[in-house]
Amino acid sequence: MPKEKLAIRRRMIGTIPILEVVNQEKIYEPLPFIVYYHGWQTSKELVLTQARKIAKEGFRVVLPDAFNHGERKMDKSAIPSLTFWQSIHTNLFEFEFILNYFENLQLIDGRIGVGGVSMGGMTTCALLTHHPEIQAAACIMGSPDLQAYKDRLQGHARMFHLFLPQDYQALLSWTNLYDLAQHPQKLGKRPLFFWHGTADEKIPISHVEQFVKQHPEEQVTFVKEREKHLVKGPTMDLVAAFFKEQLLL
Repeated sequence: MPKEKLAIRRRMIGTIPILEVVNQEKIYEPLPFIVYYHGWQTSKELVLTQARKIAKEGFRVVLPDAFNHGERKMDKSAIPSLTFWQSIHTNLFEFEFILNYFENLQLIDGRIGVGGVSMGGMTTCALLTHHPEIQAAACIMGSPDLQAYKDRLQGHARMFHLFLPQDYQALLSWTNLYDLAQHPQKLGKRPLFFWHGTADEKIPISHVEQFVKQHPEEQVTFVKEREKHLVKGPTMDLVAAFFKEQLLL
């Protein structure tokens, strides 16, 4: 049988540049829908291989450029982590906007998943606290514990004598409402896939290990491997297989 061809389409949804990856023969059909978020200081193009693997299973996959990234690149703030948290916050603001766009075009069949890498994995876990329409999610080398990550960044700034405003925690108080570790009940038995490298030097695997240990009742799959902060092909295959199993079978 001939291989199904994928279409990779560039769109602007408002001011959000996205890539849409979908079977070329099914561009105008309602399909199960995945929004997949890239990591810090990268772009949507760097998760395109992952999107292709998911789309080949029968999904419509959308890759947004986060605020301050990719086609929206701007100078990073001199204040540590300000641009990072702005980017996640904007992802949260824009998720429903992206969803509504494709729903209005009648291109979503009701099945919705979200995933992401690193900063995109944090975005994914945060979205689960407020969006019950998400039916399955994948957090790849991210963290479900925003408070722990805030504390880590604050400690890093102090260690290297970097400026942070005195009200740093208060300025980021919005994250408490979107912190899955603080609101695990919001997961609500939805399947959540974690992958993390045991030698990750940027986002500690302990955040995920603690979450999984504290919530054995949840429908969580946790895969850890001897890797640093890097996603390779076999991991991408696991993510595609997870969405296929949870949303298609």
